[in-house]
Amino acid sequence: MDTLLQQKLTEVCGDIEGTEVGKITSLSGAGSYQNWKLTLKDGRHLFAKTTRSKDFRRLSFEAESLKALSTFANKNLLVIPKPLTIKKTKDTSILLMPWLDLGIGSQKALGRGLAMLHKKSTTQNPGFFGWENDGFIGAGIQPKGWRQSWGECFVNLRLIPQIKIAQSWGIEIKDFQVIGLKINQFLDIHNPSPCLVHGDLWSGNFGINKDGKGILIDPATWWADREVDLAMTRLFGGFSNDFYNSYEEIWPLPKMSKERVEIYNLYHLLNHANIFGGSYINQCYSSLDKITSFLI
Repeated sequence: MDTLLQQKLTEVCGDIEGTEVGKITSLSGAGSYQNWKLTLKDGRHLFAKTTRSKDFRRLSFEAESLKALSTFANKNLLVIPKPLTIKKTKDTSILLMPWLDLGIGSQKALGRGLAMLHKKSTTQNPGFFGWENDGFIGAGIQPKGWRQSWGECFVNLRLIPQIKIAQSWGIEIKDFQVIGLKINQFLDIHNPSPCLVHGDLWSGNFGINKDGKGILIDPATWWADREVDLAMTRLFGGFSNDFYNSYEEIWPLPKMSKERVEIYNLYHLLNHANIFGGSYINQCYSSLDKITSFLI
């Protein structure tokens, strides 16, 4: 391990009263991120995420998102790690959080907890869709802004920014104009209430702890239709019937939610195609064809 990085991690822990590092263990990371398990001399553990100094805003957005979700989470059902400290040095950004032991078990608490988080947040929503600061969805930018119309928000603040990037591999904005307008109108007829969503809810961003509570990590929050979270859970799999049944026991999904899944997941497919390319490009074209077939 890099001695300088070890020193920085030790110093960041020192910012928290009563923490002294005994051992630092490298864990798996992704992209420019590296994860660490910090074993303290008193036997406790902490989790650290490090990245380049220029990616400090991405870590800040993650911390901001975790705090927002925690505001509405039922602590008896959901565990959302609390950012302990975030620090930027000359060449490194560090986010320090509690250590969470992930296990395997029923996803009932996760489903109930997510539904209750969604439901509670709608009672205190800002009256608009969007987010006040630029955020990130993985390595992709998630533009800031507010819209009263849900359709306009999703099309103009989520799909079109990704479509513009996708021009580099073949999609043309002019080809998207008609279907974009149809999506806007279709979502406005749905007319959901603004809800705080996790925003990046795939199987790698949840867990179950030893008490059976659901764990949510690595969010990309914004005020949106709650169905965007449920839609993404179906994109890559990993969520059980217990999860979906428990969610609907608390807050059943409205009519035509299945038709909106394809629309909402187009955003994530575009983002993946823009970052990784490969088979995601063909999936984007396939998704656009499906959406066109039932909207036009």
